[in-house]
Amino acid sequence: MYIINLNHPLTEAHLIKIEAITGKAVCEIKEIPSQIDHNYALEPQIEALLEKVGFTAQQWQTEPFIVHLPALNYSAAAVLAQVHGRAGYFPPILRLRPVTGEIPPRFEVAEILNLQAMRERAREKR
Repeated sequence: MYIINLNHPLTEAHLIKIEAITGKAVCEIKEIPSQIDHNYALEPQIEALLEKVGFTAQQWQTEPFIVHLPALNYSAAAVLAQVHGRAGYFPPILRLRPVTGEIPPRFEVAEILNLQAMRERAREKR
């Protein structure tokens, strides 16, 4: 399974927890810096970031992956729209949380959100 990391670097402890939650081995982390230039349109910048993942059209639709979204809210929204268009579904995403009382701050894996399943449950409320 791939991790498309558009956020801060992940630690060995993060990877161990991700593998425990998913039951799948992480084969590669695609580290993609997600800094954007606020003076230019967002969509082409996000498109360029996702091109750096290096997946073919077929890989977007067939390879298992989790996305660690950028912290910037509108970048994260644009990433989700782009990935949905490429993969055909909303990807699972990684959520980290701060570890209480840690100095300096440290983050742990809180959960992996299955956005596609969330979408399907939400459709039942129509």
